[in-house]
Amino acid sequence: MNDEFASYLNTTGEVGYVRRAVSSLVYVEGLPSVRPYERVMFETGTYGYVNAFTEDMVEMISFSEVPLPAGIRVARTNELLSIPVGEELLGMMIDPLGRPLRQDISWVSPKNYRTVDSDPLPIRARARVAEPCITGITITDIMVPLGKGQRALVVGDQKTGKTSFLLRTVISQIREGSVGIYVTVGKSKLVIRQIEDMLMKAGVFDRTIVVAAYAEDPAGIIYIAPSVGMTIAEYFRDAGEDVVIVIDDLSMHAKIYRELSLLGRRAPGRNSYPGDMFYIHARLMERAGNFITPAGERSITCLPVIEAAHGDITSYISTNTISMTDGHLFFDYNLYVAGHRPAINPFLSVTRVGRQIQSPIAKEINQLLTGFLSSARQLETVTSFGAEFNEHLKITLEKQRNVYLLFNQTAHEIIAPPVQLYLFCLIWTERWKNAPAEEVEKELHVLSDRYATEKSFRKQIDTLVAKASSLNSLLEFVQKEQIK
Repeated sequence: MNDEFASYLNTTGEVGYVRRAVSSLVYVEGLPSVRPYERVMFETGTYGYVNAFTEDMVEMISFSEVPLPAGIRVARTNELLSIPVGEELLGMMIDPLGRPLRQDISWVSPKNYRTVDSDPLPIRARARVAEPCITGITITDIMVPLGKGQRALVVGDQKTGKTSFLLRTVISQIREGSVGIYVTVGKSKLVIRQIEDMLMKAGVFDRTIVVAAYAEDPAGIIYIAPSVGMTIAEYFRDAGEDVVIVIDDLSMHAKIYRELSLLGRRAPGRNSYPGDMFYIHARLMERAGNFITPAGERSITCLPVIEAAHGDITSYISTNTISMTDGHLFFDYNLYVAGHRPAINPFLSVTRVGRQIQSPIAKEINQLLTGFLSSARQLETVTSFGAEFNEHLKITLEKQRNVYLLFNQTAHEIIAPPVQLYLFCLIWTERWKNAPAEEVEKELHVLSDRYATEKSFRKQIDTLVAKASSLNSLLEFVQKEQIK
């Protein structure tokens, strides 16, 4: 008999027996004092936790990769399901139980433990979102800005660039001093390895924690992954750090919970999802926000992902999550096919708190572009019916094309806010009037690369943007001062 198992039996004086197992669900008799969410140990050495109670049995979710045989014993641990948390996790890829997934590095397990399912902090412990969350993506920072502590849903079809966007956002925030947590829910090993490689190439992996639940993992392990990521985020928030956490993705999480609920013979609801699906995700989202801590205001910015089939954001899980977040970024498959990178549709995306913390100039550009792009789109529709091109129409459509070229970024390109504003002003003052699209795109990439690599060029742009008090003054400065 396992020594650890024997120790738990002796300590609690209670023993249970597995009566039947259905996939990851295990039904146990005995254990009269067991509590919800308590961690239990099976005689085989694997762990699980208490999920629900029936009239005569306890329903548990096991972390075993194979169904457990009937008749084996179960011991209480008298501890709630918890994971190790600490600075030691930085630069690690772990599974949802806190175990390292890379065997080629030495690792010291953290001494602190936190329960996986903790209550969200109350309203009095929260503060208004007051700082911008810079993504380094021009279309987001200008048109659909995010704030630190915001919950922003990323929704769209498969293979539309969501992961690339999320990784660049995490990299931008880590470079500004935040801790990054990337939670994968039921992803393939290849995808997770690509995520790890991109973070390493960017040089930020030492400030990142990847919580990886593989597609072949047991349903119980995949299901707790988002909560584990949030528990780690709460530890770093309390340690005085800002945190950005990506949960990729909640639609798979919902499917796993639906699977467990249907196996447990709970009544199916809409699309066969259980009735408490909204509660599960809303409770998770409420654990993010901008909080008042002893170290000052600290934020957990949460970026959950939902996969929308064929651009349909009206499905049950999509609408659920849209209603509990502070905005959403919609990745449009049609824009992706048309060559837009990232394929964010600014007209179907929403940010409920981001604009309040935009810089005054960025806010002016946002308002200007919202009206301009909308009217330009209407003019584009008119021309499709054979309307003649007058000079005004030609200038408007060329400016619209150049704005979308500004929004285009390569998969690894991160652009700082000052150069975003500078490049917009160059387009708006018609720097590239009558120039072909290829030339404009090339010039935009050259200037953003120069800002990233040349200190003198960066200083000139930073100074120019800093001394401008409004968009009009910045446009005047850009026209007058030739930056070399």
